Amino acid sequence: MTDEEQQMKTMPSITSRTGEWGDGAEKGSVSAADIKLLVLDIDGTIAGRSNQVREPVIAAVKAVQAKGIQVAIATGRMYRSALRFHQAVGSTLPLMAYQGAMMRDPATDAVIHHKTVPMALAMALLDELERPAWRDQLSIHVYIDDQLYVRAISAETLDYGQRSSIQPIPVGDLRQALSREPTKLLALSENRDLVETVLTELRQQYRPDQLYLTRSVDTYFEATHPQANKGIAVKYLAEEVLGLRAENVMAIGDNFNDVEMLEYAGLSIAMGEAPEPVQAIADWVAPSVEADGAAVAIRKFLLTD
Repeated sequence: MTDEEQQMKTMPSITSRTGEWGDGAEKGSVSAADIKLLVLDIDGTIAGRSNQVREPVIAAVKAVQAKGIQVAIATGRMYRSALRFHQAVGSTLPLMAYQGAMMRDPATDAVIHHKTVPMALAMALLDELERPAWRDQLSIHVYIDDQLYVRAISAETLDYGQRSSIQPIPVGDLRQALSREPTKLLALSENRDLVETVLTELRQQYRPDQLYLTRSVDTYFEATHPQANKGIAVKYLAEEVLGLRAENVMAIGDNFNDVEMLEYAGLSIAMGEAPEPVQAIADWVAPSVEADGAAVAIRKFLLTD
């Protein structure tokens, strides 16, 4: 059992609520009429191998917007990297980037909130990631002021930069390059077992009130401020910005970094290729991203009348 799976077993289930939604989906007293905000993850949810939002998803999003339902993006991506997806779905709301560590309004460029990793913890985390047993197998990314800093340009970093449309900045020793607190740290490796080991061991060293540690995909280990996750960000957007409640929110995601968002939302959808523990907490499991599962879910729950 992975560390995430063990953690998921301790999380409260939301699928035990009674009430019918059709075809076996259960969701208490929530109905389609209750949903006022649709929150979408990017990678694995609305963007697959093509790294684009496909037309069926765009059409479904436009249809719910025409009904008065607002649409937001919540992603682990950098703000700059996520902007084109925000534009593709026609969102007029602030964009939640870096697992929710940064909420920024593209219309005004105003930063609504920005939670950074404390400097002492960032330095300590970089020391850990430089362990001899790990160093040569990990590409370390540090995000400061929406710029990506790396130790050196590796093959993994090149692939990441191309998919993100971001130019990484090589600086050598990242600890020497930390001029201010970073928004996020990421360690990526094609060695999935190593990434799981890194996550497991560092969760044993750092409490949840010190760092939020997660995997967005099975090759990405990510660290942010302890109060920076998608669930907290979506709650803030819904309740503080829009004056809504959890039961007014539908969220769609595909991985462990979406857990808090799915648990918060009145209606939660996991994608078909989501890990089983993530699927287990969702109210419904959609087809895969390559089968336009987000569009299927939107049509099923929000466009049935």
